[in-house]
Amino acid sequence: MRLTPTKLQMGPMRRWARALCVCAAALLTAPALLHAEYVVLRNGQRLNVTGYELRNGTYHFQMNGGSVDLSASEVLNIEPQEIFTRVLPAVPVSNAPYEQLIRNAAARNNLDPDLIASVIGAESNFNPKAVSRKNARGLMQLLPETAKRFGVKNIFDPRENIEAGTRYLGGLLQLYKNNLVLALAAYNAGPQRVTQYGSVPPYHETVAYVSRVSRSYAKRKTTREIPKTTAIAVTPAAVTAPAGL
Repeated sequence: MRLTPTKLQMGPMRRWARALCVCAAALLTAPALLHAEYVVLRNGQRLNVTGYELRNGTYHFQMNGGSVDLSASEVLNIEPQEIFTRVLPAVPVSNAPYEQLIRNAAARNNLDPDLIASVIGAESNFNPKAVSRKNARGLMQLLPETAKRFGVKNIFDPRENIEAGTRYLGGLLQLYKNNLVLALAAYNAGPQRVTQYGSVPPYHETVAYVSRVSRSYAKRKTTREIPKTTAIAVTPAAVTAPAGL
């Protein structure tokens, strides 16, 4: 499938840039955006958690090595963890590492290079050797199965990683009709989770990720005009994410 030279993806970028500051503020005030490191219980116990959800008055806490369900009435406080709220400086593409690789991949996939740079900043902080605890790798934190689907030979190679991640994000934008918030949520948690909840999944990691990328991207767009690119084909097979993403 080949995109025609329309404003299918680059066109909404100007609207995105204006709306993302509002979107980020809304995400920050949403109940799901409770970033946690320690859960303080009414009996005085403290739990170190890596993630959580609140469903029907019950917290599902994720911890290293397992999980636990507790009634909301048993929870006294959830103390914030800085790692979830820290916003990396929005480095303009012209000053960002791998500038030309980002621009080339963005042009080939009809995306804004500032958006790609914002995703890379949130995913790996521009570390090409980054490996997450979920085994996502490289600048755009691709899972090995995602990289394989895009024909990546060396997942740590900056050019291959950026190209595959950009193609994948472009496919998600097509899938969600240029809804950037849903595309970012799917990039982080997987399209199947977005489908399951019908919106951004209520995982604090995902909500924080969408907010972080959105704010970084909006900040970049406040300083200069959006560059123009030409429409390039996006592979439809790029749309479905593996279960672990």
